[in-house]
Amino acid sequence: MAQDITHQNYLRRVMIISTIGGLLFGYDTSVINGALAFMAMPDQLNLSPAMEGLITSGLLAGAAIGAFLSGRIADSVGRRKMILYLSFVFFFAASGCALSMNASGVIICRFILGLAVGGASVAVPAFLAEMAPVEHRGRIVTQNHLMIVTGQLLSFFVNAAIGVAFGSTSSVWRYMLAIASLPAVVLWLGMLSVPESPRWLIVQGKIGEALKVLKKIREEKRAQKEFDEIKETIALESSIQQATYSDLAVPWVRRIVFIAMGIAICQQISGVNSIMYYGTQILTEAGFSTQAALIGNIANGVISVGATFFGIWMIDRHGRRPLVMTGQIGTMVCLCAIGVASNVFDGSASLPYVILCLTVTFLFFQQGFLSPVTWLLLSEIFPVRLRGMGMGCAVLCLWVTNFFIGFFFPQWLFAFGLSATFFIFAGIELLGLLFVIKFVPETKGRSLEQIEIDFRNYDKTAT
Repeated sequence: MAQDITHQNYLRRVMIISTIGGLLFGYDTSVINGALAFMAMPDQLNLSPAMEGLITSGLLAGAAIGAFLSGRIADSVGRRKMILYLSFVFFFAASGCALSMNASGVIICRFILGLAVGGASVAVPAFLAEMAPVEHRGRIVTQNHLMIVTGQLLSFFVNAAIGVAFGSTSSVWRYMLAIASLPAVVLWLGMLSVPESPRWLIVQGKIGEALKVLKKIREEKRAQKEFDEIKETIALESSIQQATYSDLAVPWVRRIVFIAMGIAICQQISGVNSIMYYGTQILTEAGFSTQAALIGNIANGVISVGATFFGIWMIDRHGRRPLVMTGQIGTMVCLCAIGVASNVFDGSASLPYVILCLTVTFLFFQQGFLSPVTWLLLSEIFPVRLRGMGMGCAVLCLWVTNFFIGFFFPQWLFAFGLSATFFIFAGIELLGLLFVIKFVPETKGRSLEQIEIDFRNYDKTAT
């Protein structure tokens, strides 16, 4: 019993350290929410709506490329080493954003920062999925999502504190952006003491090292059993020495890629990041002052963290499919309600409070049901030899979708208004629900190796 507790404590330490990458992901994507209002001022960068979209979406474009490239790199050098590399990029790019003297410099540095965000969105969930025992995989992988929303909440607190206390100070947005460099140092120092994924080690032929890692995170008999199962599954692909992108075109793998891309896109088309990136603008459009909107955003962050705790509690108790569909239906209803409320309460003093309540409810469904299961499914469904590469392709689609939403949202808001914009999101989300109902499989209670075998045998069972 004492030995089992030792294994659990060691695994917990590995999980906490590696998910600092998720914290940086959350902070760096959401800090722009508060910083943009100050950055756009005439005496600062004097931004147009299109330039605001570029500064926000520059990171997202970098994240799309980073996700695509990092999957292949993580398969080659290892998940652990990839996260170490990313910590350097997080530090220097965040510092560069804070020190940039013009909009072009901010866009370039945020693009580079996006490379690290995209890399972390692939490497960290893949690492956690490969370290986690099957019965706790959902809870452990979704800890990364908890750290993402915690990073978002941290950025909202920092933005509100700095904005309210020093809002009249020139260049206050620089301090908001600079703080992101601190967790990057912690991530680098922590990952020096973390072992590599045992599944990746076995793929590389480092058998003894893999078994040693498994015995650190599992009871000895279970470690040996899991070790044998991983070796047996990898042996099915022993004739292929080096994974390439052409392997993703194998029919049974191609089906996984299609499903994964759909899952990734479905997570974004709800428009969640329009709220996380432009929450200040949405609330000021509804009637709040800038400082009140910064404080109001904290409610969005708090409910995101609280909902993620709820999702972690739910995720190993219920199937993946029901949770995703519940999240999609809940977010659709909230999007329609925001559209209706924007018309019904237009000009009313209560409108900003109604919109804030609806965005909080929206985030409960998004962060409690839809988002954590998305990252979990993406980390589960690819075979180990192609996990980084396959996740890279899927998360590329997620960030490309995120880029278009981040770039066009301020222009849609300017052209169509709050109500019509959210009705558009609700209509697109309905298509996502239909996709999940038809294509997404259930993975709860199955080992990563069993999931792979299910996909391999799909055509046989279908016929």
